[in-house]
Amino acid sequence: MEISRRRFIRQAGCAALGTTSLASTVWNLRAINAATAQAISSGTEFRSLVCLFLYGGNDANNMIVPTDNATYGVYSAARGPIALAQSALLPLNLVTPDPQGRTFGLHPNMPELQSLFNTDRKLAIMANVGTLVQPTTAAQYLNGTAKLPPQLFSHADQQVEWQTGWPDGPRTTGWGGRLADLLMSFNNVDTISMSISLAGSNTFQVGNQVSEYQVATSGPVGLTGFGGADGKIRYQAVQDLLNLPQQNLFEAEFGKITNRAITNYNILSGAVAGVTLSTPFPANSDLSNQLQMIAKIIAVRDTLGMRRQIYFCSVGGYDTHSDELNTQNNLLTELSQCMNAFYQATKELGIADRVTLFTASDFSRTFQSNGGGSDHAWGSHALILGDSVKGGDIYGAYPTIAINGPDDVGEGRWVPTTSVDEYSATLAKWYGISSQTDLATVLPNIGRFGTPDLGFMNQLPPPS
Repeated sequence: MEISRRRFIRQAGCAALGTTSLASTVWNLRAINAATAQAISSGTEFRSLVCLFLYGGNDANNMIVPTDNATYGVYSAARGPIALAQSALLPLNLVTPDPQGRTFGLHPNMPELQSLFNTDRKLAIMANVGTLVQPTTAAQYLNGTAKLPPQLFSHADQQVEWQTGWPDGPRTTGWGGRLADLLMSFNNVDTISMSISLAGSNTFQVGNQVSEYQVATSGPVGLTGFGGADGKIRYQAVQDLLNLPQQNLFEAEFGKITNRAITNYNILSGAVAGVTLSTPFPANSDLSNQLQMIAKIIAVRDTLGMRRQIYFCSVGGYDTHSDELNTQNNLLTELSQCMNAFYQATKELGIADRVTLFTASDFSRTFQSNGGGSDHAWGSHALILGDSVKGGDIYGAYPTIAINGPDDVGEGRWVPTTSVDEYSATLAKWYGISSQTDLATVLPNIGRFGTPDLGFMNQLPPPS
């Protein structure tokens, strides 16, 4: 079988670091050189996006719940045994009242996010967002005239379509990767990838030039087999071998990648080791550990010469076909506490207006309960957090929550009223995308939708 140079580089980089992702270390070709790395004062130039993916399909119907008597009655009747008690819901005080006069509450286990929404006004809610090929109504779906995203309601497909931001396009790159391709020059140094994943390989961060650099919750992952008394001798022997001249192109490339991977590890691990955060993070939580490491890497942004970074982290377990109340209680407790801790850490670092965390998930779940849980659906609600967020409001259109109602395509599967394209475009514009041409490069279908800026971000001054 023939192998391309690009494919070899991706595989070789992974082998050098002892990881399994083909994309995780292609950026080691541009890895840190300790002698020449140029630190850039980030100051007001720095911006970071943090994508938090909730794998499995978060039941947003139980995360943001109507509390007015009329709408809650509809909710309670449809949800049956998985309905939350009206009195337990945490009231949300909206800056802009709902046009239909509805009121809303947050899941009872999310008091930290309630405070960030009501008091700090740093949390916003994006209502009923999902994958769309073009604006679509429930009526068009039901009469067969709508052009739909491939494989609706499939975990794997909807995860990829959320992350590509291009449901009817090729699945080779993600919108975060294409965004990084356009703005990588802001960092202006040969350094570790601006796209850093704490959750392994993902589609979101794969670009044509940039791919994710994978980091563990304990820090960057180094080569194995170099510990113990003989470790330094083996390490030097490997470096001597790697530095030998090679006539074969692939062998030479492998040597470069491995050498630079070692340098990456040494630079990043050394920088992060000196970071101490006073902000407490929840214990016994992998999500907490991911977000804490992201905060630590952000803290050394000047050392790394970074003015733009894109992070990916994730948590699973949201596929609640059964035992939903108990499962989601635990998951949303973790989510609220971890998001709050991360936000407080950005405050500690003095960059809360330069870091925006946003959530995404495969899809929401059927409004109609299956008994002890719910099934795969479509439109969902997302959360956006940071000091640049126009918090305290629900953006987009909260659906009419009625079985067989105007937004239902079956059993309470809401057709999205906001596309992933529009949601992502709003974040991309805050991140530094200014021209329509560049926005269309990041999100090729954005021209099909009417609102490329949904208004939930305070746009920062253009970079100088």
